[in-house]
Amino acid sequence: MEYRRLGASGLQVPALSFGAGTFGGSGPLFGAWGDTDAEQARRMVDIALEAGVNLFDTADVYSDGASEEVLGAAIKGRRDQVLISTKAGLPVGGGPNEAGASRAHLTGAVEAALRRLGTDRIDLFQLHAFDAGTPVEETLSVLDGLVRDGKIRYLGASNYAGWQLMKTLAAADRHGRNRFAAHQVYYSLVGRDYEWELMPLSLDQGVGAMVWSPLGWGRLTGKIRRGRPIPAGSRLHRTAQWGPPIEDEHLYTVVDALDEVAAETGRSVPQIAINWLLRRPTVASVIIGARDENQLRQNLGAVGWELTEDQVARLDEASSKTPPYPYYPYETQEGFARLNRPTTPSRGRAA
Repeated sequence: MEYRRLGASGLQVPALSFGAGTFGGSGPLFGAWGDTDAEQARRMVDIALEAGVNLFDTADVYSDGASEEVLGAAIKGRRDQVLISTKAGLPVGGGPNEAGASRAHLTGAVEAALRRLGTDRIDLFQLHAFDAGTPVEETLSVLDGLVRDGKIRYLGASNYAGWQLMKTLAAADRHGRNRFAAHQVYYSLVGRDYEWELMPLSLDQGVGAMVWSPLGWGRLTGKIRRGRPIPAGSRLHRTAQWGPPIEDEHLYTVVDALDEVAAETGRSVPQIAINWLLRRPTVASVIIGARDENQLRQNLGAVGWELTEDQVARLDEASSKTPPYPYYPYETQEGFARLNRPTTPSRGRAA
């Protein structure tokens, strides 16, 4: 397993990390992802650790906290062998302080996460969404205190827009607070919007990308192809409404290119899609999930080999889309990209 620095921080993370969204699955969304219990989760953790995957990602909203509880049980007795990433900020109840990034909510959310995980610290704590109703100074103050108390070690965000991330980073610099080392983002061969603004920002500011849904919300599994209906057992029948929109023809063009490369390499479509992501700037770790041991082992096969430059170029071409204003080129796309490609991150080396 390759290890990379998380943004400009000193934390080393594996190129692949494990997403625990399937743990304890319940409800219409997370129940469709999977319902892994503690015993099954312990075996998944065994397999991941054997492969060098020591970072496990979860969140308080995953199955109403059950994901954190199952992950805590699965790592019991080997806490020092793993890194735990969790998130908070999305609504966990109907009360006025049961969501967001206020001192009132985050203090309790971190304490609750620690209890469910059965640990005394969170290695990477990420705000699950931007809270426009709370001053960023208040958010950074409470997070700074939690870092000083040893309850959190590194900070990050998830699903922030460019201006939201930059506003928070600038405030951290202005007030001498701990900066975000990570940004957990959606990025895939059928969803490259991350490249338009967030990637250049992260290069400039030294923020590492933790990629979620690298298979395009389950569309790059190799089971969905042109002229075929979605397989009966696909989770897309139940979860498509929550996922990022993807045009059918664009999806099929990307899948056609993936099939070509799969035939050349002997690798699976998911392995190729994940390997392509691992070559992208700022990507520190790609979060893989799995319903069972076989699926996990398949996803772990995405590392230890490399696509050729020609194969990457063909995947780039098949998946590229003209970005919206102001990101589209004034003359040529490559010419515009050169003007906006930092040579050295201003905050240190990005992952």
